[in-house]
Amino acid sequence: MSDLDSSFFIVKRHGPVVQLSMNRPQKANGMTPDFWTELPRLLTLLDADEAVRAAVLTGEGKHFTGGMDLAAFASIAALFQQEPGRAAYAFRKKIMQLQEAFTAIERARFPVIAAIHGACIGGGIDMISACDIRLASSDAYFAIEEINIGMAADVGTLQRLPKLIAPSVAAELAYTGRRFSAEEALQIGLLSTVAEDREKLVEEALALGDRISSKSPLAIAGIKANLAFSRDHGVTDGLDYMATWNAGMLRPEDLMNAVQAAMAKKEAEFADLLAEGSLAI
Repeated sequence: MSDLDSSFFIVKRHGPVVQLSMNRPQKANGMTPDFWTELPRLLTLLDADEAVRAAVLTGEGKHFTGGMDLAAFASIAALFQQEPGRAAYAFRKKIMQLQEAFTAIERARFPVIAAIHGACIGGGIDMISACDIRLASSDAYFAIEEINIGMAADVGTLQRLPKLIAPSVAAELAYTGRRFSAEEALQIGLLSTVAEDREKLVEEALALGDRISSKSPLAIAGIKANLAFSRDHGVTDGLDYMATWNAGMLRPEDLMNAVQAAMAKKEAEFADLLAEGSLAI
């Protein structure tokens, strides 16, 4: 049994690109308790694999995901039968555990591409907001569904989405919970592109992952780290962090490799990052 075997995801290797496909199609890939533990576990394992250079998140069946599975609310509801202060403390801890599942997407050194078809609602918005790149098929639709069940989205949408699209648009979508189409998502900047159907979508997402994988993995890791840092800091701090990063990480091997390949009109080949085992002491 492989460490990458999962009760919720199908894991497929496409060379340096790994596809993580939510595999609960009969329930619109609703996020069961297994989802919340398996996603960060798999990302941690893939992050330690130096041969992995990109990941693509997909969903099996008709929909990407319908968000948190309603059965998961049963255990949460049971909390409120307990003493209020202790219940609130436990509930806060549970929310933070759920938040961590999507923060793991940001923490991964490689880009994570969301390939969305059909429904992407509730927790699905939280998840794709944490991804580096979002693509969708023409049938995709989206909704910040939490307001429709009387709560505020609490695992990342309200924190990340206003930094991806206009804050006024993010606010309107969060306050109303209305559905919006792939075309509108493209117009507001949530998506990079829209494909005609799921098959074409996954093909394009894997091709994009493959293209990213042809670049220096050290440079890609640097881009991801600096994009995340600059999102949460001012320009001056971001520039300082970038200067420090390149002063420590920029090396002539990748630069010369890229220049020589360009001069020869060939694709450059870059070494993987160091394997986790090489750090053993």
